[in-house]
Amino acid sequence: MNIINRTKLIACAMIGLAVMSCSDDFLEEKKDFSGMNEDVFENYETASAYVDYTYRQFFPGGGQAPAWWDIARADDLVRTSDESPGRTRWNQVWAQISPVNNHAMEYIGERISTSLRNYTYTRIKSINLFLEGIDGQNGISEEDKNHLKGQMYFWRGWQYFDLLRFYGGVPLALEPLNPIVEGGNNQIPRSTSAETLEQALSDLDTAIELLPGRWPDDQWGRITSGAAAAVKGQALTLWASPQFNRSDDTQRWQLAYDANVEAKNILESNGFGMWQGEWDEMWLTEVGNPEAVIIYGYNNVTTEDLDFWNGQEWTSRSRDAGGFPFLVPTKNTMDFFPMADGKPIGESPNYDYDLQKFYKNRDPRFYATFAYNGSRWPYAEDEDFISWEYRWYEDEDTSANIPGEVTGDGFKPAGIYIKKWTDPNASSDNNFRRSGTDWMELRFTQVLMNVAESAVGIGRLDEAKQILMQIRERAGVENLDGQYGLADVNGRDELFGAILKERAIEFAYEGKRHDDLRRWLLFNDDYGTVSRLGLEPINGTRRQGLVYVALDESGEPYVGDEDPFLGSDAPVVPREPETYPEGITSHEEYLDYLYENYFEVRIKDDMDPTDFEFTWYNEYYFYGFPQDVMDSAPYLEQTEGWGGSFDPLAGELDYSN
Repeated sequence: MNIINRTKLIACAMIGLAVMSCSDDFLEEKKDFSGMNEDVFENYETASAYVDYTYRQFFPGGGQAPAWWDIARADDLVRTSDESPGRTRWNQVWAQISPVNNHAMEYIGERISTSLRNYTYTRIKSINLFLEGIDGQNGISEEDKNHLKGQMYFWRGWQYFDLLRFYGGVPLALEPLNPIVEGGNNQIPRSTSAETLEQALSDLDTAIELLPGRWPDDQWGRITSGAAAAVKGQALTLWASPQFNRSDDTQRWQLAYDANVEAKNILESNGFGMWQGEWDEMWLTEVGNPEAVIIYGYNNVTTEDLDFWNGQEWTSRSRDAGGFPFLVPTKNTMDFFPMADGKPIGESPNYDYDLQKFYKNRDPRFYATFAYNGSRWPYAEDEDFISWEYRWYEDEDTSANIPGEVTGDGFKPAGIYIKKWTDPNASSDNNFRRSGTDWMELRFTQVLMNVAESAVGIGRLDEAKQILMQIRERAGVENLDGQYGLADVNGRDELFGAILKERAIEFAYEGKRHDDLRRWLLFNDDYGTVSRLGLEPINGTRRQGLVYVALDESGEPYVGDEDPFLGSDAPVVPREPETYPEGITSHEEYLDYLYENYFEVRIKDDMDPTDFEFTWYNEYYFYGFPQDVMDSAPYLEQTEGWGGSFDPLAGELDYSN
C-alpha cells in the first residue's frame, strides 16, 4: 500500500477529527479564508494526514487515466500534440488571440467565491498555512517535522515550476494571506520568470535537505530527496531549453547538467536506477520499483469512499475485450519507433519498412506500446485474446477509403491501441475499471534523459550518446552498428534531435510529449529549431491511424454481409484456425500470411475533424491570464501577445546564489 492508498484510509479512520473527512470537506474549516485549526499540529498522525491530503490535491482523481491527465488541463494537452487526435482550444483556428477567449489557460486560478476549489493558489495557501503552523508545535519530533515540511516544500516548489512552464513568471505567495482585507496589502505583483524559477528552486533545495533519500516500504510513494532533486533538474532543463533560452546560453545548460547529475547520484545512492527486467513489466511492479521516482498510487478495493482505481486499463482496452478505448493513439507517434536495429523506418540497411507490414522487425518497445490488428493482448478472462480491427465493404461500391463494416464491437477509432502499462492479468470484470496499478509520473529513465540533454547542451556529446545507448540496450534494441542504431548521430543538434525522438518513444503516452514540443518550440519552424534538429513540425498536419481492409481469395476488397474471417467456416479464411496451413507453425507466422494475402493496410485519415489541420499560435508558448482573472486582479500584468506588456523572457537567474 502506498501514499495515495493510505490517504483516504487514514482520513476515514480519524473519527472525531474536525478538519478531515472522507470527502473534499477537509479544507472547508478554513472557509473564512483566514486561518486554520491549530489542533492539526498536535500530533504526527493529524499533521501527516494534512500532508497526505495535499498529495491528493495534486493527483488525478479516482477512475481517471493518469497518462492523459494533466493538472493544468485534463486531456487537452495530449491532444494538442501528435500523440492523439481531436480538436482542442490550442490546435484550432481563432480569429484573434485574446484573454476573453477560452484559449487563455485558466490554470492560474479563478475569482474567489464562497466555495473552496482545488486551484493553484488554494493549494499554495494550504501549504503556506501548514508551513506557518507546524514549527510552533511541540507534539511532533524535529525529524518528523522536517519530513513533513520537506514534502510540503516540494509541492510548493513543484507548483511554481508547473506554473512557470505555462505562463513564465507568476505572483509568488509565500505566506498565507487573507483575501478579505482592505488597503491592497495582499496584492502580489507578477514576478519575473527568473524570480519564479528561483523560488521553485529554493523550495526544492529545502525539500532535498529535509527529506530522506528513501522511505520504508510501508511509506512507499512519499516524495524523497531524490525526487525533489529530479524535479529541480527538470526545472533547470526547462530554463535551458529554447522556450526560455532563445540564445542557447550554455551557462543555463551547465546549471541543468549539474542539477540532473546530482539527482541521478542521490537516487542511485538510495537504490533507485533503471528498471532491468522486461521493459513492459516495469509498470506492473510497485513497492521497491527502482524506476519509480514519483508515483500516483491506486488501490483496487471495492469499499465505497476507500476505493481509488486507476482508469488507465479500462480506457486503453478495446471494446471487444470489454474496455472503452478513450485513449486513442496515432500512426504519427507509432512512426517514431525505429526498426529492430534502432534505425528510423525507411533508413535501416538491415530491415525494409513497408506500410503493409508496418509491425515487422520493430524496436521491442513498439510491441509493448501498441496493440494492432492480429496482435495478442491477453487479460485474466482470455489469455489467448487477439485484437482484430479489420473492415470490409457491405456493397459493390468500394470507392471509400474506409469500409463501413467492421469486425467485433465496431468502435475502432484508430486501428491501433495503447497496450503499454496494461496488465495481462487484469480482469475485465467491471470493464477493467477496478485497477489498482500505480502510475509512475517520473521515472529514473527521465532523469537519465535530462542528464543526456543537458550534457549535449554543454558539449559532452559522448556522455549523452552513451546514455542513449544504455537506454536502447535496456529496451532490447539490436546493436548491429556498434551503437544501437546511433552510429550516424554525432553532432550537437543531431543529438538534441535524437534525444527528443527517443523521449517520444520511451515516454510515449506518459504525458511528456506536449511539454517537449513547447519547451523546444517544435509546433512550427518559426524559430528554426525544427529544421535545426532535423525534425518535422506538427502545424498544418493531421493525426492519422490505420485501416485494415479485408480481401477475398482473389485479392480484391471483400464485399458481403458476413465477417470474412470469423469462425471456422468463415467466408474467406478463419482468422484463428484450429490448424495452420502447411509450413506455418505459429500465430505470428499465420498473421504474416494473412497480411500478405487477406489484408490491405491503408492510412486512416478521419480521426481529426473534416477540413481540420493542426493550427498552432506562438502566443501559446506563454499563455495569457483569462480576462476574469485580470478583472478581479487589475494590478497584474498581462502577458505579451495577450494584450499586455509582461515579457516572460525578461530577467536572469542570480548566478552568484
